[in-house]
Order: sequence, then structure tokens, then C-alpha cells
Amino acid sequence: MGILSRFRDIMASNVNALLDKAEDPEKAIGDYMRSMNGDLGKIKSETAAVLAEERRAKRALEDSAAEIKKLQRYAEKAETGGNEQDAGRFREKAEALAAKEASLQAAYDLAAANAESMKQMQDKLVSDIGELEARYAELKGKMAATKVQQRLNSMGSPLGGDGNSVFAELEEKVESAYNEAMAIAELRAGTKDTLDEELAQLDIDAKKKAEDAPAARKESTKEK
Repeated sequence: MGILSRFRDIMASNVNALLDKAEDPEKAIGDYMRSMNGDLGKIKSETAAVLAEERRAKRALEDSAAEIKKLQRYAEKAETGGNEQDAGRFREKAEALAAKEASLQAAYDLAAANAESMKQMQDKLVSDIGELEARYAELKGKMAATKVQQRLNSMGSPLGGDGNSVFAELEEKVESAYNEAMAIAELRAGTKDTLDEELAQLDIDAKKKAEDAPAARKESTKEK
């Protein structure tokens, strides 16, 4: 049966419950990950054979049903033609195949159930592995934060408080730097707008002078 023999264990496993009971969650996650990835590898390697058996059983069942229908048609034609001997022979063969059809149906049902079980186990393991990876990332984040906090606690705070005041000071500095950067960006944006307006006005003035130049030259000629 291979991995199928572990169907109940795999489907009944509860990752969160197992981790909650673990004395060393990080080690437990590593162990479960290795075990689940091993099971997933076995499922992938055995799935092809299980699906092939399902296809074979289905084809055998369909072929048997088609053969029974064909023999029944032959029997009806032979009977219509008055050939009772051939009609009886075809019916006997059809009845023999029909007797075996129940076992073929049972074989196909089992093969189809095994294929579905493989799919369910694969989906469950993929989901559990994803859950473990998320828990591991969360655990590593908490461990990193704990180490940082412990380091800050051991260093003490320049303000005389605990480690939290260091975080508060850092947050204040980050906020101040952000506000300063935003102010500079706004100032630069305002400067750009002013320059654009000045350039536009100069362009208008230049066009106006160009338009007024002929009239000025004409007036100057009259005065002379």
C-alpha cells in the first residue's frame, strides 16, 4: 500500500496542536517539516502508479460493459434471423461477462478511492507545510525581536529608562527624519513651480516684445 497506509495518520494530524505541546518549537518545526516533506515526496512518486491503476480499472470496466452490449445486440440479431443457437451462445457470453462486472466495478471503485486519497493527502501536506513555514517565520521574528530587546536591556537606556525608551527615541528620530525629508521635498516642489511660472512669464514677455517691435520701428521712422 505504500504511503496510502498512512492516510488516516496524515489526515488526522494537527500541526498547531503538535507545536503547542512541543518543548522546543523550533526543533519540532524542523522535525515536522522533514517528515512532511518526506511523505509528500513519497506521495508524488507513488501517485503516477495509483492513477495508472485507476485508468486501467476504468478501461477494463468500460470495455466489459461495451462487450456485453455488443453480445446482446448479436443475440437479438441472431434471434430475429431465426438462429436460436447463435442467439443462445451470445447470451451465455454476455451473462458470463456480466457476472464478472461486479468485481471489475469493485476494482475500479477501490482504485478511484485510492487516487482521491492520494490527492487529499497531498493537499493536506501542502497545507500543513505552508502552516509550518508561516509559524517558523513568526517564531524567527519573535526570537529576533527578543534578542534585540535583550541587547537593549543589557545596554540600558541613555535616558535612564528601560529598553522601551530606546525604541521610543529611535522612533522619534525616524519620524523627525521623515518629516524633514517631506519638508525638503515640498520645498523643492514649490521652487520648481515658481521657476516654471517665471519661465512662462519670460516667454510671454519675449513674445510681446517681438510683436511690438515692428510698431516701434514704424513710430521711430515717423519721428525722423
